[in-house]
Amino acid sequence: MAELDTGGQPQQEAEVARRAHASRRNFMRKVFFASGATAVATMGGAGAWAALADDSTGTADASATPSGAPSGGPGGGTGGPGNQSITEDFFGLTTDGNRIDDLFTIHSTGVATAPVITAANAFLAGLTDDQKASTVFTVHSTEWRLWSNIDSYERQGVSLADLSDDQKALGTALLKAALSADGLETTEKIRKINQAAGEAIGNTDAFNEDAYYWTVMGTPSATEPWGFQFDGHHLVINYFVLGDQVVMSPCFWGSEPTTMEIDGETVTVCHEEVVASLAFINSLTEAQQAVAIESATKSNESMKAGAFSDNTVQEYTGLRGNKLNAAQKKKLLAIVEAFVGRAKADAAKVRMSEVAQHLSDTYVTWAGGTGDDDAFYVRVHSPVVWVEVDCQGPGPLAGAYGATQGSGATQLHVHSIIRTPNGNDYGRELLRQHYLTSPHHR
Repeated sequence: MAELDTGGQPQQEAEVARRAHASRRNFMRKVFFASGATAVATMGGAGAWAALADDSTGTADASATPSGAPSGGPGGGTGGPGNQSITEDFFGLTTDGNRIDDLFTIHSTGVATAPVITAANAFLAGLTDDQKASTVFTVHSTEWRLWSNIDSYERQGVSLADLSDDQKALGTALLKAALSADGLETTEKIRKINQAAGEAIGNTDAFNEDAYYWTVMGTPSATEPWGFQFDGHHLVINYFVLGDQVVMSPCFWGSEPTTMEIDGETVTVCHEEVVASLAFINSLTEAQQAVAIESATKSNESMKAGAFSDNTVQEYTGLRGNKLNAAQKKKLLAIVEAFVGRAKADAAKVRMSEVAQHLSDTYVTWAGGTGDDDAFYVRVHSPVVWVEVDCQGPGPLAGAYGATQGSGATQLHVHSIIRTPNGNDYGRELLRQHYLTSPHHR
């Protein structure tokens, strides 16, 4: 999603805007309980309905009628880029408005989730009662969907700025339990650059390393569904847990700039996905590139399934995986692995196996140049994974690297996202099956 330039906004105006935004957002949370109700409209059973009652509305209305497939096109229709609210029930990314069934099932994966549960419980125990009251939501809450990559978005939960050093350390321990070393380093670098870039343009009120928020959905448990969200500028992690199953999507990773001198050290982030993408496109034959590349030029923003685009409808386009040789398939998987590898190794292994099973039905679409320093957009799309890497035009932090806001797309401003199509973002399909099949929810 495109970012807003808040660099020159007076403090009073910013506060008024913040409060107005918070009021609108809270209103949307209250009226949008149908996202919980619709999720189990076909399940039956009073227990399932009660279990999916929204945080802010008390109980779900069992007479609510499911709205069915979304009507929006690419970008999520009325909930897509440019809108900072939820206007549709959750349905998930699809190619034609119809979900594919039986892609995701509750089963044992062998992923070690105990360390994440322990770390989450320790983090919650370290919060004050007031902090906990604003941080904890039910597992089915619409709060899952209320995230954004832009700096000016009004968020729920507890921010790093609200935490003591000891509380911050507990939050870091939770990220460390959930993420790989690369994933943790990526989150830290994004925050570090956000702070340094804010200092460079003289606006650390909007751009700093502490404007990142924690929310926890449900109660950390070895048997019941729960999860957490870490949300801020250029960085969003959604992490759902059910037993030993993990769904880490949607996750947004980005930075402006992507490389910066900080205290005498060159800090670079979001480089792996750029390198992997270029390696893939340049492994293709001329004939294959003619199918994969839909445009030789790159617009300032191409992302289709960013924030508030949970229901994007996008047909398959580009080059299909069954047209690739073994080496090219490996390079295609490397693009996805740049994102998946930010989770712990065991969770990443399970996810990559899932992606590999659908490799023949995976499509790649490209726009822009193919040179080492060229700006580009790539989308990797299959029944079980959606990845976008989008080199964008300079935004509100352009001055931090000598660029002009609104000029041509550049590798120095990257937005990227990974999602799970066909209804399992936020683990929603697993959650639906859990409420449907668990005896204590019937």
